[in-house]
Amino acid sequence: MTALVAGALIALIGANIYLFVQVSDLRTELANVSKNISSQTAELGNLRDTSSVSAAAAAKRLETLKADLETAREQARTLSSEAKAEATARAEQLTKQLAEEQARQQQAVRTEISSVRQSADTANAKVADVSTDVGNVKTQVATTNAELQKTIADLKSVRGDLGVQSGLIATNSTELGALRRLGERNYTEFRLGKAKQRQKVGDIQLLLKSVDVKKNKYTVEVLADDKVTEKKDKSINEPVQFYTSKARQPYELVVNQVAKDLIVGYVSAPKETIGR
Repeated sequence: MTALVAGALIALIGANIYLFVQVSDLRTELANVSKNISSQTAELGNLRDTSSVSAAAAAKRLETLKADLETAREQARTLSSEAKAEATARAEQLTKQLAEEQARQQQAVRTEISSVRQSADTANAKVADVSTDVGNVKTQVATTNAELQKTIADLKSVRGDLGVQSGLIATNSTELGALRRLGERNYTEFRLGKAKQRQKVGDIQLLLKSVDVKKNKYTVEVLADDKVTEKKDKSINEPVQFYTSKARQPYELVVNQVAKDLIVGYVSAPKETIGR
């Protein structure tokens, strides 16, 4: 059962990491798309300004052509037959130029409008795609977190050696990582070998006295608040409890592995630091 829980936690945590990386990448891509939209918006504003200037210049050219055309027509009515023919030809030429200028301006405006619309449609499509991907990833993250919480709820909670109901007990580093994510207590891992000097673990000190590998038992001394307490013949995954002046709830020492002259585990400390 422990192996199944550990395997499930490993898979869920791995999936969480993958999904969070996806969210980060998608957020970056969304930021880039937003930046592109801002750039395109600015470009659209510049294009509108340019179009306004071009339209003003074109309108001025049209007014000049119209004025020239009226002058030519007036000359055609008042001049002699030879001059009238020249004025009429000039009027016809100006009429043709006026029609061509109007057509050219209309085509330029249609081209500019089409280009702006295409850019806007492309940007909107990118935003829609990224938003959809972000929504899908968020849904997957929420589902994975729900499964992770359910798995954590299935972990063991037993009474410690002082008779106090312990918190959730982790039996390996993967489960310990899941407990850290809950954020309810502070966890400090350790590898404690036999030595003459005590080893500092968080705000306490430990000294390994003996190990019985066959029975999965160990004896350790705990130094807390300048007081030494011996915890004798304790079993693996058993919450070994002791109090300090820093918290109302007990500290818990849990050993997950014993070997020759070595124990491996963690110390769980309450986050609340009000004195007893």
